[in-house]
Amino acid sequence: MLNQKYTKAYSSKEFEDNISKIWEESGFYNPDVCVQKGVTKQDAEKFSIVLPPPNVTGKLHIGHADMLAIEDSIVRFQRMQGKKTLWLPGTDHAAIATQTKVEKLLQKEKIRKTDLGREEFLKRVNDFAIDSQSTIINQTKKLGSSLDWSRLAFTLDETRHKAVVEAFKRMYDDKIIYKDYKIVNWDPKGQTVISDDEIIYKEETTKFYYFKFGPFEIGTSRPETKLGDKYIVVHPDDKRYAEYKHGDKFKVEWITGEVEITLIKDESIDMEFGTGAMTITPSHSKVDFEIAQRHNLDKKQIIDKYGKMMENCGEFSGLKIKDAREQIVQKLTEKGLVTKVDEKYEHKIATAERSGGIIEPQIMDQWFISVTNKFKIGPNNLGLDEQKEVNLKELMMHAVKSSSIEILPERFEKVYYHWIEKLHDWAISRQIWYGHRIPVWYKNKGQENEEVFCGTEAPKEKAWVQDEDVLDTWFSSGLWTFSTLGWPEMTDDFKTYHPTDLLETGHDIIFFWVARMILMSTYLVKDIPFQTVYFHGLVRDKQNRKLSKSLGNTIDPLEMIDKYGADALRMSLLVAVAPGQDVKFDENKVRAYSKFGNKLWNIARFIYQNTEDFDYQNFDTSSLEDYQKEKIKQVENFKEELKKEYSEYKLYLVSEKLYHFVWHNLADEVIEEVKESVTAENKNLNNQYLLLYILENVLKMLHPLMPFITEEIWKDFPKENKNLLMVENWD
Repeated sequence: MLNQKYTKAYSSKEFEDNISKIWEESGFYNPDVCVQKGVTKQDAEKFSIVLPPPNVTGKLHIGHADMLAIEDSIVRFQRMQGKKTLWLPGTDHAAIATQTKVEKLLQKEKIRKTDLGREEFLKRVNDFAIDSQSTIINQTKKLGSSLDWSRLAFTLDETRHKAVVEAFKRMYDDKIIYKDYKIVNWDPKGQTVISDDEIIYKEETTKFYYFKFGPFEIGTSRPETKLGDKYIVVHPDDKRYAEYKHGDKFKVEWITGEVEITLIKDESIDMEFGTGAMTITPSHSKVDFEIAQRHNLDKKQIIDKYGKMMENCGEFSGLKIKDAREQIVQKLTEKGLVTKVDEKYEHKIATAERSGGIIEPQIMDQWFISVTNKFKIGPNNLGLDEQKEVNLKELMMHAVKSSSIEILPERFEKVYYHWIEKLHDWAISRQIWYGHRIPVWYKNKGQENEEVFCGTEAPKEKAWVQDEDVLDTWFSSGLWTFSTLGWPEMTDDFKTYHPTDLLETGHDIIFFWVARMILMSTYLVKDIPFQTVYFHGLVRDKQNRKLSKSLGNTIDPLEMIDKYGADALRMSLLVAVAPGQDVKFDENKVRAYSKFGNKLWNIARFIYQNTEDFDYQNFDTSSLEDYQKEKIKQVENFKEELKKEYSEYKLYLVSEKLYHFVWHNLADEVIEEVKESVTAENKNLNNQYLLLYILENVLKMLHPLMPFITEEIWKDFPKENKNLLMVENWD
């Protein structure tokens, strides 16, 4: 008898939570359970993928939903191929973002982190992180994500910490990690160093000043830095300055009186910019620092870590940058040294992604990863001679150029190569409390007999004091494909599932994360971290604008799920959206795929209603006629076509083809053609078989994309001893 649920329209609210519970209780998200219960063979081929770990501070946004829809569709297809399929979940401690969030919460209680002390503050942050983690996990489940929650990882848990300190020590011993005074991106607001990739450049219209500097004219938008200038730099080929020699000295009237300056000739100077002559401030500019390094010049620091002028700035000491700028311009004007001012100078200023603070480059003693220091590669799975001397840049290039790693879409390969070519040493130390503390200890720090110890465990003597800094979050994230599998222990998971088959992520973190995972994996485990990288695009509104609170166009995926169901949302993000292509989100599309779901529901109702007494499993197919054989052959060919496209991650094609097949081939064509024969008193058995055969295969083909409704319809499919659809064999 027809299940009464089909007498009304499909309701996602009625079924999705219950289906999700059935999946979780089955244990089939775990490949070990699939083997134990006999739905996967012990010696089956594996398929593994790690979830890009969402930050514990966040909540599910539409970009996450896009990522989860793509990954879950791929994972469900692979599981139905009979593979040992592992989709490994985790969350990221997102050190700076999480600490900042907790500090803001404490501010409401009028408490500073220093009032609590490091240990108590970290306890508060951990409590917050664990609470936030449970929120994002529950939201992730709402989309039908078939992740193996028994293997849940956290970038700051004990297993991952063990991997981090092991990685640090190996790199330290190989002289890849080192400590040195170098210019870094200092965030005065967040009070920490950040990497180049964590900088957001913002357009700014400001004043550009031209000053008389002895026989030269110089230009700058930052007059406050001129207090430290004692060098004037020109291009060696600039004919305007041909009369001067490298190293010539001049006495010039300047901000606080007469100063002696030295002429430097350097090929990095742009002769077309301004007057072609510039003074340099090596302590507060990366470009200037590099010039100073090349010519062994002095480096005078004049701005402190709080963005104020230092004591060596005389009457300007203690002033904020903005105030100092105004007073210095006033003083130079009084001296007649201001030649002109461009009131509408447009340029980009560097700001910290997390705090929004304006970056103030500083020379500081920090920890770095060298991308150019050579080391012997040793035994490896990268196709390299064991005796070969390589550096990290070369390993990162080799992994992709050798075709060991495929990048989809291919155009991002050029972006990847360009970034590596320009790659500098990576500053990995951060001046915050939350994160993996650097595993280095000092004895007699700052004294002549200072000792340094690097290890995976603290020295036993009490005289040793640990480094105060923590590691950049991306250091631990870079280990993600293998630390989540138990490395540095050679666990069964690591041996079985690494390298992973696929990394699916947004193209906006190609440098933050993808490149660093290749760096870490090729060095530490001498293998690639994944075989394919699939980049999805950004989700934009229907007018192709970026989603932002200020535009009022942000989309809450949970709200969409509540209104239309997870299946409809998934399809709206998948259909006709190729790798790397931005998604134009339109609620009307979600509504349309909700109607498609209802169409599938009505198709199932019609077929079940008209095959109630039909014995599908024991039907003798030798009685089938040409019409049914032709339709079955079409389905078989279509299924093979989709299998190939699913395997190639072409979900944009699979989803669109399935939509048209269900709506047009099955509903408009086949059902209309056989309707009379299966609703008549003497039903055509061949056509009853055909309808059930097509429905069975449609449910299997569509399940990876629309798992909830297909699983619910599958419950009523007339087959004995059937498994859940999620582990049914595709063929």
